[in-house]
Amino acid sequence: MKIIDINEIEGFLIGNSEDQEGGTGCTVIIAENGAVPGVDVRGGAPGTRETDLIRSEEMIQEVNALLLSGGSAYGLDAASGVMKYLEEKGMGFDTGFAKVPIVPGAVLFDLGYKDSSRRPDKEMGYDASKNAYTRNYKDGSYGAGTGATVGKILGPASSMKSGIGSYAVKIGSLKIGAIVAVNAFGTIYEGENALAGPLMYKVVQSTEEMLFQGLEASFKGNTTIGCILTNAKLDKSQANKIASMSHDGYARAIRPVHTLVDGDTIFVMAKGEEICDLNILGSLSAMVMEKAIHAAVKSATCGILETFSNLNAAH
Repeated sequence: MKIIDINEIEGFLIGNSEDQEGGTGCTVIIAENGAVPGVDVRGGAPGTRETDLIRSEEMIQEVNALLLSGGSAYGLDAASGVMKYLEEKGMGFDTGFAKVPIVPGAVLFDLGYKDSSRRPDKEMGYDASKNAYTRNYKDGSYGAGTGATVGKILGPASSMKSGIGSYAVKIGSLKIGAIVAVNAFGTIYEGENALAGPLMYKVVQSTEEMLFQGLEASFKGNTTIGCILTNAKLDKSQANKIASMSHDGYARAIRPVHTLVDGDTIFVMAKGEEICDLNILGSLSAMVMEKAIHAAVKSATCGILETFSNLNAAH
């Protein structure tokens, strides 16, 4: 097994766009020749777009791009910019009257990070799409991870900064990777080591233990959203199964996960001819997703105009 860069998976272009002063952004993954989609939504408070058409029995077999965005439900507006850009490129499902770009997406809640009036919009979605062609994607507090934070059981003042992360591997000619914006309610772990979460006296606390002690999960500003990219040859039902198996990566790295105050969602985009055992692919998908979550919090940076009191202490 060889670790590779997420941009080495052929068939996909990834771009970030962000408003650092406003504290939000979006990330777009474009599949120029289409990609077979999958999705699994497990959080209790999701914000999603075009997930129904990804069900195995529905007509559409390929998507043109995927949007991961901040801004809560407002951030779904960025998909209009992605559609505009792809339409200009002549990409989309041919209806006979117009080519309609198929752009599923999901959003996370970052309105409490800096300026709640600044959200990803049509212009930012268009920008991220353009940036995908320059391959400007990088891990950290960029794109959909710009306003991401984790560990909010005590409220935003004790949470820690997070971001967007990626991890990819190659086994023979099979490539698989994950990209994920981590804005979880829970604590992030690497094995038993707590990487980020509620911060008290410069020590990362266990969100689960706080819940067990009677604290309520009352802060609804969360959600982890991500995507598995692979050159494996999959149909929609197989891609949906891989999305389901990928949530094991969330469960290994985030505790608790899939709560009622998270909107945890994982997409799959498959484009390629590599034939492989689904058990192997599913196991790999969970592994790369777990490590992408670690990358998201390890690469997080403290931007300008910070509002959370703990950021200087945490970084």
